Amino acid sequence: MLGTDVCTAGAAAGNDIVALPRDTLDITDAALVHAAVRRAAPHVVVNCAAWTDVDGAEASPQAALAVNGAGAANIARAAAACGAWTVHVSSDYVFDGAKREPYVESDPVGPLSQYGRSKLQGERLVAREAPELHTIVRSAWLFGLGGRCFPATILRLASEHDVLTVVDDQIGCPTFTAQLASALLELARDRVPGVVHAAAGGGCSWFAFARAIVERSGASCEVRAGSTAELGRPAPRPAYSVLATERATEVPALPDWRDGLARYMEAVVAAR
Repeated sequence: MLGTDVCTAGAAAGNDIVALPRDTLDITDAALVHAAVRRAAPHVVVNCAAWTDVDGAEASPQAALAVNGAGAANIARAAAACGAWTVHVSSDYVFDGAKREPYVESDPVGPLSQYGRSKLQGERLVAREAPELHTIVRSAWLFGLGGRCFPATILRLASEHDVLTVVDDQIGCPTFTAQLASALLELARDRVPGVVHAAAGGGCSWFAFARAIVERSGASCEVRAGSTAELGRPAPRPAYSVLATERATEVPALPDWRDGLARYMEAVVAAR
């Protein structure tokens, strides 16, 4: 999903893009990664590969670490070996959600889940393997046209059901991948070092996000508020993970999440 948008934005900006999908390059294979990066001889490597199954990571923590930790390290190491800059995408799930104001880059991390721990491990390994050649970009609640995402699921369920119950006790920043992709390329162009936060402006609950999706679609489905506890999901989620940046002069500002949703819905309608 994000990778597709990075390729689109990169090509539109006049960059030569080498895109390697999972069936072409397994990032957990260090030798393959080194060979692929050496062959491409890039100026920048943007790592959009990730284990994103939050609940699945609870049952398979080593598999999640192999992708989000060691896999990220393989990419950063290979990129650094040829002098390329690494842009690594991380997550709001590195925080515990106990805060009630937006998290900034200097806030202490404390992931609650195996997924969050694997993403934090990835951050640390990227920084170790490419100490002078990386940007680590924390973002949140990604949605876009190139893959499965929350709005697509809500649109499908709203067409099948009269009532949906969605949790209202998790607050975050729904971020449209097309907008994040452009920010990643700017960060790469400017070679902004270290950890930065790049997520949509504002914040909302999954319930508020779902209600906005249904309203924009014109569906007659009713959206009701529920609780995380009622779902009984294996992995704990941060209750509050809105991201902000204390590096505003270096990090491109993304639009409000409602703007991203409007663009997504326009694209969905146009594709019908």
